[in-house]
Amino acid sequence: MRKIGIIVGLLFLVLLPLMAAERDTLECPVRQDSSLIKTLFNSSMFKGNTQDSLIRARHERTFFHRLGKTFTTFFREFSNIDERYIEPQHFNYTVMLQNTNTYEEYTLYGKEGQRISFAPDPSWRLGPYLGWRWVFLGYTLDLKHINTKDNHSSKKEFNLSLYSSLLGVDLFWRQTGNDYHIQRMNLGDHINTDALRKVSFDGFKSSIKGLNLYYIFNHRKFSYPAAYSQSTRQKKSAGSWMVGLGYTQHQLEVDWDKLSAIVDERLNQKTKQQLEAKIDSSLMFSKVKYSDYSATVGYGYNWVFAKNWLFNASLSVGLAYNHSKSGDPEKDKFDLKNFNFKNFNFDGVGRFGVVWNNDRWYAGASTVIHSYNYHKDHFSTNSSFGSLNIYVGVNFGKKREYKNVK
Repeated sequence: MRKIGIIVGLLFLVLLPLMAAERDTLECPVRQDSSLIKTLFNSSMFKGNTQDSLIRARHERTFFHRLGKTFTTFFREFSNIDERYIEPQHFNYTVMLQNTNTYEEYTLYGKEGQRISFAPDPSWRLGPYLGWRWVFLGYTLDLKHINTKDNHSSKKEFNLSLYSSLLGVDLFWRQTGNDYHIQRMNLGDHINTDALRKVSFDGFKSSIKGLNLYYIFNHRKFSYPAAYSQSTRQKKSAGSWMVGLGYTQHQLEVDWDKLSAIVDERLNQKTKQQLEAKIDSSLMFSKVKYSDYSATVGYGYNWVFAKNWLFNASLSVGLAYNHSKSGDPEKDKFDLKNFNFKNFNFDGVGRFGVVWNNDRWYAGASTVIHSYNYHKDHFSTNSSFGSLNIYVGVNFGKKREYKNVK
């Protein structure tokens, strides 16, 4: 978004001088009173060229005028709402206390039907936020590990969601720590793997970073900010279709020797299995790196079920193309010769929220869940992560136009 803003700003800086120059060019011949210039302009030598220049200048002026008007109309749409359905924000500032809970899970599927799921301990964060109009900044502290000496320094997370009436943007980056455990493991129909459930495993590493951009069609009546950023209020129920684009980079790495040792210790040595438990060799990849390009379509609905209350549910499904990476820049270049329809998969994003907002005070909860899939002939993966936010806040500092509104 910052790059887009810079590009648009530079474009306006370029267009304004050009528009002014065209205006001066058109006005300049009219202001000339010299008989010599009139004689030259009326001569057959310059008449054709002058007329062509005027027509070309008039055409260029019309083009720049229309282009400028298009940009102006587009940016006005960001705040163009139907106030019968949406109440604008009356305040400049807000203070909020928010609890954030995050969860993620990675599941690996082998060619022979084996399945292994890894998940970290859920995080529990709490912290204050301060907002000014559309700028909202804050910090949350991981209370679960505040007094422990566990090494979670490698676990990093960044999430940013920007919601306007017209467009929405999700930016995220997640890198695992060392607090993963085996959530589930299926090594065969006749092998009991209960002894492996919730066993700590620090041999799993993953990272994901990406961007989701989506356009809301019925943005004059349907407000995403009302459900997820409390910058407006939904007064009447409304829904909207939406389309979007997404890009993510994924990386998975498993220490299979360490995992096999845990299987031997927990199953083959301590339990009496009819068959020796072994991990399918097709699952034993060294590292998986791939990019995910997706086009999404979805629908969201804001249900105003009582005064000052709102419930939102939305779901987007994306058709995604996965492009594997090997670490070699030359091999990783996207080439149409390597295009394969088997690389298409389906991704999904779900959002749910409930809000109470009386214009000054607000409270609520919201969750966002992402799901990604990756399939190859010998194995496949599914990754999902999400966050649950519970918050309470107050708005203050009324805008000038609403100071007389009770």
